[in-house]
Amino acid sequence: MLKIHILSSTDRPNSNALKVSRYAERTLKKHAQTKIFSLADFPLQDVAGGKYGKAPESVETFNNEFLDADGFLFVIPEYNGGFPGVLKVFTDYLPFPKAMYRVPVSLIGESAGAFGALRPVEQFEQILSYRNALIFPEKMLIQNVNDTFDENNGLESEKLEELLQKQLNDFPVFVESLKGELVNS
Repeated sequence: MLKIHILSSTDRPNSNALKVSRYAERTLKKHAQTKIFSLADFPLQDVAGGKYGKAPESVETFNNEFLDADGFLFVIPEYNGGFPGVLKVFTDYLPFPKAMYRVPVSLIGESAGAFGALRPVEQFEQILSYRNALIFPEKMLIQNVNDTFDENNGLESEKLEELLQKQLNDFPVFVESLKGELVNS
């Protein structure tokens, strides 16, 4: 069975990203084994001061457990027009270049503002492209998340909820199709 890991891409406690991650997992579980990772659990204190070159054991453990999947869903909040700094630190400590090389990735952005984390998602896509990830073309940008999203019921807008469900149902198909291709290449 497919394994898809979900990353709540912030270290903020009880974040909207974590709520969206939990909601997304309910749909993804129909198609794959899932696990939610939160950057609130990333051992940030162990990399303070820039311990590049050899990641501390706590970071390697977190990363290895996260990377043990066939595909990834990143739920990215918008902070000050960008993605959270802890997401960049996490990415910097992933093994380069192999961690994201030809790995299927899906993206959901969420923000309290009107653009649904468009900028942070696009910024992170640039990093994923540099790392040679295979970015799923359907993405969801949840705007005004505090008013339009409920962790139990999803998006208030029926049309947007349909789009979110389409993304979540189609991503495992994308992962499965690539899994076969990547094994044979």
